[in-house]
Amino acid sequence: MKAVWYEKTGPAQEVLAYGEMPTPVAGPGEIRVRLQASGVNPADVGRRGGGYRPMEYPRVIPNSDGAGIIDQAGDGVTRLKIGQRVWLFNGQRNGRAFGTAAEYIALAEHLVAPLPDNLSFAEGATLGIPGMTAWCCLYCDGPIVGQTVLVTGGAGAVGHYAVQLAKWGGAKVIATVSSAAKAEQACLAGADLVVNYKTEDVVAKAMTFTGQRGVDRDVDVDFGGNMETTLKLMGVNSTIAVYATNGNRMPVVPMRELMEKCIAVRALVLFALPPPLLAAAQADITKWLSAGRRIHNVAAQFALSDTALAHLAVEKGDKLGTVIVDCARLLPAC
Repeated sequence: MKAVWYEKTGPAQEVLAYGEMPTPVAGPGEIRVRLQASGVNPADVGRRGGGYRPMEYPRVIPNSDGAGIIDQAGDGVTRLKIGQRVWLFNGQRNGRAFGTAAEYIALAEHLVAPLPDNLSFAEGATLGIPGMTAWCCLYCDGPIVGQTVLVTGGAGAVGHYAVQLAKWGGAKVIATVSSAAKAEQACLAGADLVVNYKTEDVVAKAMTFTGQRGVDRDVDVDFGGNMETTLKLMGVNSTIAVYATNGNRMPVVPMRELMEKCIAVRALVLFALPPPLLAAAQADITKWLSAGRRIHNVAAQFALSDTALAHLAVEKGDKLGTVIVDCARLLPAC
């Protein structure tokens, strides 16, 4: 099969190679997907760049999300079938070296979910880690109906899904953004209040919106960087769900403030969450997809041979949506 890989970390155009690798075979409990699209997440770019940890394997196929068609099923597979359209997450995680920047991937059945016929493969490849992370941040502690949810970075890949999933779950949503274009995206996703944190007073607007009560749940893209503002917005017996903290990776947490409001801090990363919770997320996302029109932002598409350019597009930091690698056919670079 055609694939992209790296054998050392570093700049994308220096370490990513494109060529032939053996086509994987589905083992017991696994399915093989003939990939049509691969989603590039910031974590995929960070791992390739060396910003996370030393390489765990001598060769890595990057990218963890994708969509395609099942063409092989191993012994014990019961939930999915050959010929089914699917989306997947955590392809290059959980002890797996080979991700979705390839024509095929073989992985455990529980990491794969059905893809509705009305979604393109590119749209399906945006679901993966962003959609699963958004759901887990929102629902890992129970229903959110009637609550007020703060989504920081409401136009980002995770944030945009968090806004949509929170509205579907019956919550009111406050989204913070950094530009007019991102504000438009958050509004389209259904946010009840959108605040540009660069030009507006987030605390004043959010507290007015909540009648000075504060928010019940925060889906936070940068816990350390946002903490000073966030703590002013949290209500009593609220929860901060943290999925990233790149602005300050070693924040000093004012425990007394958390204690006085009984604020819970839930830090999470998908590969460490219990399988029953991930299964619940997949099931709920499937219901959500079938319940109405959803927005799946594809920021740009690149050919498999141009995966390095796709990684660079993510590194720029100005994308709206998920950068997609087309695994099935050659495309001109965007």
